[in-house]
Amino acid sequence: MTHRNKALLLVLLASIITIQAVACSETTEDTNNTVEVPDNAAQALETYAQIVHANYEDSLTAAASMDQALEAFVAAPDAAGLEAARQAWLDSREPYLQTEVFRFYDGPIDNADDGPEGLLNAWPMDENYIDYVQDNPDAGVVNDTTVTIDAATIEGLNEAGGEKNIATGYHAIEFLLWGQDLSADGPGDRPHTDYITDGSGTAANQDRRAQYLTVSSDLLQEHLQAMVDAWADGGDNYRAEFLAADDKEGLRRVLTGMIVLSGFETGGERLQTALDSGDQEDEHSCFADNTHRDMVQDIQGVLNVWEGSYTRLDGTTVSGPGIKDVVEAVDSELAAGLDAKIKESLNLANALQPPFDQEIAVDNAEGRARVQALITALRQQESMLEEVFLKFGLSIPEPE
Repeated sequence: MTHRNKALLLVLLASIITIQAVACSETTEDTNNTVEVPDNAAQALETYAQIVHANYEDSLTAAASMDQALEAFVAAPDAAGLEAARQAWLDSREPYLQTEVFRFYDGPIDNADDGPEGLLNAWPMDENYIDYVQDNPDAGVVNDTTVTIDAATIEGLNEAGGEKNIATGYHAIEFLLWGQDLSADGPGDRPHTDYITDGSGTAANQDRRAQYLTVSSDLLQEHLQAMVDAWADGGDNYRAEFLAADDKEGLRRVLTGMIVLSGFETGGERLQTALDSGDQEDEHSCFADNTHRDMVQDIQGVLNVWEGSYTRLDGTTVSGPGIKDVVEAVDSELAAGLDAKIKESLNLANALQPPFDQEIAVDNAEGRARVQALITALRQQESMLEEVFLKFGLSIPEPE
């Protein structure tokens, strides 16, 4: 999330605080319109911690598989190797996107001090910050031979001088694999010859491009490993602190992630912004044309937390009481309605027809209607989650 997006998030959080203040002021002295946190909340928070750890473990496993594919490709660049590397990138996104529901409450992924989210998944990205673009063959760090390509340098360059100056993470790797998306009906088409160093390759500095790709992959794994460690069972880490906090605070964190991802981030930044502009530059995974999967897996992550169930890469399931069970204990009607709404949102996300940049095209009325239907459902989902939030008398600290 860029600094501009963070500012918008503060506005959203402030609005939630206002809603809560109004709701509380209109309640009676007897109940303040809130309910006690039920006994099963502690079990639901334990399930949540188990899911978070398993999901980050799977993200790391998939990133390691991608790293192997990238190393094999740059060692002997050919079309088949590039295709294998691209598929490995697509595969790596599937588990990671489901982790985005663990954001937005200053947990390990995005705390203000050292959260690596901006190094993992920041967007939108100014492509020519990294490598050549159409009509500018000398653009980017790859082609600036005065810049050393190593982990410390690349990490230090991330967002240096501008929020779109993205130098690391999934989208940097995506661009290095696909290149610019200049096609109306498909993804980018970077040739594998951009990596051939025997004199027959295309685009200068093929060795530096390969080095940038593999260094970025190493950094990705390093940052994911930190998330696995933060949520590991039995350590003196964030998971221990999270479970030691009272149940109401735990619910505040979990529900904040669900609320903000549903409405502000997915419904707003990733969908509404793109729909309003009709511009492929505003889609989340524009180089690979993978944006439709971003939407599906973000919502799947919300459903995982809601249901208390996560299916791992190996097919096993981590499950237990979920947030749904907590809500059912105090308001079965609200729980049933929210359950239906999250599943409706997921169905609408699955109904998007790739490529996403054609769904939002100004002359595609049917596609734009599908995107709008998903936005509407996500905003309704956000509102219903806020009902849960307020029902427990939860509040988000006022942003400084």
